[in-house]
Amino acid sequence: MTEGTDISFIHLGISIQNLHNSVSIFGFRIAYYGIIIGIGMLAGIWLAQSDAKRRGQNPELYLDFALYAIIFSIIGARLYYVIFQWDAYKDNLVQIFNLRAGGLAIYGGVIGAVLTLIVFTRVRKQSFFSMADSGVLGLILGQIIGRWGNFFNTEAFGGYTDNLFAMRIKMSLVNPSMISGELLDNMIVEQGIQYIQVHPTFLYESLWNLGVLIFMLWYRRKKRFDGEMLWIYLLGYGLGRTWIEGLRTDQLILFGTGIPVSQALSMVLVAVSAGILIIRHKTLRLNRGERKV
Repeated sequence: MTEGTDISFIHLGISIQNLHNSVSIFGFRIAYYGIIIGIGMLAGIWLAQSDAKRRGQNPELYLDFALYAIIFSIIGARLYYVIFQWDAYKDNLVQIFNLRAGGLAIYGGVIGAVLTLIVFTRVRKQSFFSMADSGVLGLILGQIIGRWGNFFNTEAFGGYTDNLFAMRIKMSLVNPSMISGELLDNMIVEQGIQYIQVHPTFLYESLWNLGVLIFMLWYRRKKRFDGEMLWIYLLGYGLGRTWIEGLRTDQLILFGTGIPVSQALSMVLVAVSAGILIIRHKTLRLNRGERKV
């Protein structure tokens, strides 16, 4: 590492000397996190509309939905975070509205989007599961891109590792609340600068989601019932998040249990989604058999 390096993937030979997390335009600071989330949203809308067009649906319907979903997904992501970090906000409620200080949870955003779609499809007299099948393609693409906002914020990382993807971060860039005792025990000092070396869990999740998206794009032409892509998304994302959440140092904890809430939710989603997929496919096979008789 060279002097002053902020972040490096030490075994991959990748180093960033000065990591900036925002850009100033006319004196107004715009965080890269927000820019990346915005790019992810636009890319997700494009993919959902593209799939809708392929299926003979009206792509404009998805744009109409996105206008509501973006708003309520942000609200949901914030509420999810605040609920499970209530001690940090209960004495200063105004900070709940300070999104620039960070604090959004993806699962809260997903829940917000699903609830919005339920209402939207009822009002527009559309099929919830049919729209969800195209919508989740855009959702997971947005997640793939959006996770890189965590990189610029030097957050969403795991405990100490020395594996191939180990990421070394200048400790002064990191929120102290995210630095575990394990990381302090393995702190590295180079040229008088303190570093922590971590699992880049944002990278793991981005790559995992990319694999899930590739599978979904391949499988979508084989889809056998409305809602199948939704359950595949929940199963695939849930499997990855169950593993990755266990590595993170900034987990949101289920009240009084010590259990990471997103890990617990992921396990429930995996079980429910797998069960529904198995039952639906079994039912389809039985129905085919009855028709042959």
